[in-house]
Amino acid sequence: MTTPQPTPFWTPDPESAANSRMADFARRAGLDPADHLALHRWSVTDLEGFWGAVWDYFDIDADSPYDRVLAEETMPGARWFTGATLNYAHHALRRPGDDDVAIVALDETGSGHEVTGGRLRAQVASVAATLRDLGVGQGDRVVGYLPNTPHAIVAFLAAASLGAVWSVCGQDYAPRAAADRFAQLEPTVLIAADGYLFNGTTHDRREAALQLARTLPTLKATVLVDHVGLPGLSADYPSLIVSWEDAATRTEQLACAPVPFDHPLWVVFSSGTTGLPKGIVHGHGGVLLEHLKTLGLQSDLGPGDRLLWYTTTHWMMWNLVASTLLTGATTCTYDGSPALLTRPDILWELAARHRVTLFGTSPQYLLGMAKFGIDPSVHDLSAIRAVGCTGSALPASAHPWVRDHLGDRVQLASVSGGTDVVSGFAGGAPLAPVWAGELSTPCLGVALAAYDEEGYPVVDQVGELVVTRPMPSMPLYFWNDPDGTRYREAYFSAYPGVWRHGDWITLTSHGSVIVHGRSDSTLNRNGVRLGSADIHDVVEQLPEITEALVIGAEEPDGGYWMPLFVVLAAGAELDDALRERVREAIRTGASPRHVPDEIIEVPAVPHTRTGKKLEVPLKRLLQGAPIELVVNPAVVDEPGLLDHFVRLGDERRARRLGRPRPESTPDSTPDRTPDSTPDPTPDSAPDFTLDSAPPTRTAPLGSAERPTTH
Repeated sequence: MTTPQPTPFWTPDPESAANSRMADFARRAGLDPADHLALHRWSVTDLEGFWGAVWDYFDIDADSPYDRVLAEETMPGARWFTGATLNYAHHALRRPGDDDVAIVALDETGSGHEVTGGRLRAQVASVAATLRDLGVGQGDRVVGYLPNTPHAIVAFLAAASLGAVWSVCGQDYAPRAAADRFAQLEPTVLIAADGYLFNGTTHDRREAALQLARTLPTLKATVLVDHVGLPGLSADYPSLIVSWEDAATRTEQLACAPVPFDHPLWVVFSSGTTGLPKGIVHGHGGVLLEHLKTLGLQSDLGPGDRLLWYTTTHWMMWNLVASTLLTGATTCTYDGSPALLTRPDILWELAARHRVTLFGTSPQYLLGMAKFGIDPSVHDLSAIRAVGCTGSALPASAHPWVRDHLGDRVQLASVSGGTDVVSGFAGGAPLAPVWAGELSTPCLGVALAAYDEEGYPVVDQVGELVVTRPMPSMPLYFWNDPDGTRYREAYFSAYPGVWRHGDWITLTSHGSVIVHGRSDSTLNRNGVRLGSADIHDVVEQLPEITEALVIGAEEPDGGYWMPLFVVLAAGAELDDALRERVREAIRTGASPRHVPDEIIEVPAVPHTRTGKKLEVPLKRLLQGAPIELVVNPAVVDEPGLLDHFVRLGDERRARRLGRPRPESTPDSTPDRTPDSTPDPTPDSAPDFTLDSAPPTRTAPLGSAERPTTH
């Protein structure tokens, strides 16, 4: 008997779907746009045909033509578009007319200004000439310590136009944490802002920029951006100082250097929870094609559209924000908190004012909006046709809220991918339905599969997320990994020649994808596996719980301890009644076999500074591993919380061994050490905390990359 297919929560409007760029692309390829599953099958069975069609559809302007689309299909080491020379920056700058709006610069005060295509090209040409005069050439590294403003996009495009390699992180990273990334690159020039805005406060980062510059001995110069209007530092910098005003106001001709298809474009970094962050290198051509596909086809962006996606510069979503320019659409930068005490709906307000068509956020942001009773529909959001959502698994409960507050015409496009490929593996599409709690479809060109324990593909069963054929945006290599050992171990050690990403997913028989969370943090109770996200989703719907974290920890005697840690909302109490409500929610909404052994209140849940819950590191701390072997405190948003979980683990082991409780209790305030504490600024990723909530942090209403998923 055939299992009935679930009913989609949302289906595309037939006229809008037929007029989408994905439908036009399918028709040009000789396919029926009404059959998006057939389009995907073609995109992964005929890689050369598909990616060659992407090249033609977006009219790639190469200085030298390619010999073959895919000269060598190996993973790692696939060779794409051999012989071609081109430049990413040229393609980003060729679309907007001189008077078209290329960038809208927004901040939490509500103010904004527009950067036209002509002005953008002039600034990029000027900064590129300044960098060239400072000794930057092809292959040299330029790094940015910058908030999400047009300065970052201009600096990136200027570096790319020269064939230099770009890397950037936000200024809420402490100088030491930023240096952990940038020092590996031995940069020639640092571009740093005087500060940034967050939560009603101007954060002065002049001294932090000075400290960072002192840790980078290869610098020839530092370009200082006057973003928040603070006077210049009187202290001597270790390198030549150039003001952004001087760098960006020269009259120069824009010239983009042709580089090979696989010439390095940027280095993005893993979160670095243990050891130094890994530098992941992507190429000009791979990013160009992948982002045109992702933004132009999957997201249907083009001239006349506007994208506002809340991000910080060190989350991979910033790279996509910058790449919006490739499609001819307008991109919006935003400096500030996604929700202020006095204006919690600031992003919706700005989206309405600037007629945003694609609004991007995270599951926790949408859930937080619902939990705090914020109604975005008080603003005119009629221009929004899609809400993109990434950072973690999107629970089904978010879908009705979006429909009720934005209307049933708006597509909620949940996306899952990774910094590793700086793109998505699965997400929405203008031709595909949306099932609540599911991602509509694997992305075009992504040969996605779920592998069981034996390494065989399965459907309608939980399995390891793998990609069985190469993508153009897979890393060229890791920085300082000359023989590729770290790269191969990261993705190809489990299944040689097949990319293993580290997530649990289900590929459904109706074509969608369900993400269950990290496979290395899977809950395995009596042989029954469940993703941690499945627990978090149901628990965090309870109004008394602002955030939850479940851990499955193997114990030396063969036992298995599964505690659930919860952060309570203001005024809530973890009494027996609430504990039973939590257990019942898990029994009925997730799995009766995965009801936690204990429910423990904690002041907050620690995350990476890019917004990911520290599931595996906390599991190891609870098992007794020392902090220094488990996690680098410099990349944790609240490193003092690590001691809290160490004490919880000590208490657990003491109880099991019948020993007295340790003298320090988990209720004591965690101590912070100067070496491990980041600067007293908010978390860098799109975390969202309403100041009316408890003084400890609430669930992050935003997210960011992990080294492998986002």
